[in-house]
Amino acid sequence: MNGTGPDEFGNLNHSFGAAFLIPFTSRAGGTLSADGKVVDATWQGRTIHLPMDFLGKYAVHGLISQAKAENLRTKRTAGGQMLTGVIHAGDFGGHWLSDTDLYFTIALTAAAVDVTVMAKNVGKEPEPMAIGWHAYLAIPSGDRGQARVHIPAATRAEVDAIDGRPTGKLLPVNGTLYDFASADGAPLDASMNTNFSHLTWANGAVDAWLADPESNYGIRVAGLSPRISTVHLYSPKNDTFAAIEEQFNFQDPFGDEWKGMDTGMVPLGPGGSTTWKVRLDLFEPKATATKPGN
Repeated sequence: MNGTGPDEFGNLNHSFGAAFLIPFTSRAGGTLSADGKVVDATWQGRTIHLPMDFLGKYAVHGLISQAKAENLRTKRTAGGQMLTGVIHAGDFGGHWLSDTDLYFTIALTAAAVDVTVMAKNVGKEPEPMAIGWHAYLAIPSGDRGQARVHIPAATRAEVDAIDGRPTGKLLPVNGTLYDFASADGAPLDASMNTNFSHLTWANGAVDAWLADPESNYGIRVAGLSPRISTVHLYSPKNDTFAAIEEQFNFQDPFGDEWKGMDTGMVPLGPGGSTTWKVRLDLFEPKATATKPGN
């Protein structure tokens, strides 16, 4: 993590932990510049110049991988502790259409971890905004074969088998390898790098989770922001984690393949803001046969 060579754009931040992805998540494609260093995407007739930082084809995972948080403050609360901070992202290094401030709040209690990010347009021009994260959740037993995942989604984004670009088609998951919608979840039988949509909300949340029955361990990832449109699942077959990523936008949100569909980019006028919130809590999967946490 030195910001040079393979880490020129800070992409090693995405290989562990829970990197925040702002002002877009996943991949963003477009027209590649002659020198191969810039991807030009279009939003509401205006061009966004993104750094080409993945496979020679895409900008990936937003523009704050090398940003530093400021004004970090911690305080004790009635049930635990809270950390706050801000990133004055500006125009994200000249790549965005307006200036943005990002406010972070992470609250820890005995019951849960609540993570909140608020993005505010502090510039003079309209801009698109999306927020998500790349949360690596460990499978403590190391046995991926018995781990289970629940994602309450009806569709997944089809991608081209050669270049990984979304085709613009949303395919039903019911009865397929990609069906994790059951209340009992489904096993991680294959490598996953899949974007799920048409989410089911229950009690004000998109309730996704990872369970490791062998360790009697489960972790819920509850998306609490109405703007959350997709959940991305990334879990290589030969590794011992699953990334469950609650996020605003679809993959390649500026791409022509979506044919004008709302891809989850939130339009912010000057002074406008949007908030992303996710809650993590633990449960014991062996204690309940149908729904964790009850």
